[in-house]
Formats: sequence, structure tokens, C-alpha cells
Amino acid sequence: MSRKPEPKGRAARLTRLLPAGRAQAARTPFVLLVVVLLGGGLIGLLVLNSALSEGSFELADLQKQTKNLTDQEQALQRDIDAFSSPDALQRRARQLGMVPGGDPAFLGPDGTVKGVPGAAPEPAALTAPAAPGALTPADALTAVPAPTAPAPPAPPSTPAAPAPAPPAPPVLPQPIPTPTPGR
Repeated sequence: MSRKPEPKGRAARLTRLLPAGRAQAARTPFVLLVVVLLGGGLIGLLVLNSALSEGSFELADLQKQTKNLTDQEQALQRDIDAFSSPDALQRRARQLGMVPGGDPAFLGPDGTVKGVPGAAPEPAALTAPAAPGALTPADALTAVPAPTAPAPPAPPSTPAAPAPAPPAPPVLPQPIPTPTPGR
């Protein structure tokens, strides 16, 4: 076997400064450090990729839920628009026994009356309010019984009989305010 030639001059002085057997031993910790760093980086990338995938699935679920809620809000808004149209309001008012108002009169800040008030025209035939079963749940909150005309006073039969107490006014259900989504 051939032997390596001995360095001469400056190279010989430098080779004496570095020990010959230590070159192999110094390389092993460096290789281990590089392998550990590469393995840690790969594991870190795997964890990051898993977290991003989980986030994208959650985002897709939230987008689907947002779409469903938006569709529901639009359907409710269409219902509100249908119930608040002038024709629907007029039909509902007639069901409750209401009649169109007459000519209005206005009071000025000083108490003067402006305009000539007029009575509402009498309807041709009073219609009974809608049957309780015919009301929808939304209408049931705003349903008010039809006002009854006060009975004409009966002539007193005997002067000693006490006058009957007038009937108590009907208790009107108060509508429950409900918040409108998105407003």
C-alpha cells in the first residue's frame, strides 16, 4: 500500500497543529446535529400542515353555516316585506274591524284647530274578526278584539234599583317586540 507523501514547508507546519485522528470524531456530532435539525423541521412542517388543514375544514363549516343563516334571514325579510305591504296591512285591518279614517284635523302649537275633522264612513257591513284558529302565530301577537259599541242606556224600570256597573273595558294583549336580525 502506498503511503501519503509527507507535506513540506508551510503545509507540514499546519498539519502539526491539527491532530490527525480527531477529524473523524469532530464530524460525527455535526452530522447528528444536522439530522436532528432536519427531523425537527420535518415534524414542525407536519404539525403546521395539520393545523392549517383543520383550520380550513372549520372555515368551510363556518362558511356553510353563514350561507344557511343568510338564506334564513332573506326568507324572514321576504315574510316581513309581504306582511308590511299596503295591501296586506289593509286586509289585516279590515279583518280586525278597522275602517279608513275620515278627514284629519291638526292642532297648532297655540291650540288652534286647522282643518275640518270628519267622521270615518260607516262600513256597509261590519265583518266579524277572524276566527282564533285562522290567525298565524305572528298575527296572534298583534290581534286585538273588535271594539264593541256601548249599549244604549236602558230606561230605569224602578227608581229604587241601583244602576248596574258599566262593564270593564276589555284587556288588550300587548304586542311583544321582537328584534329583527341584521338591523
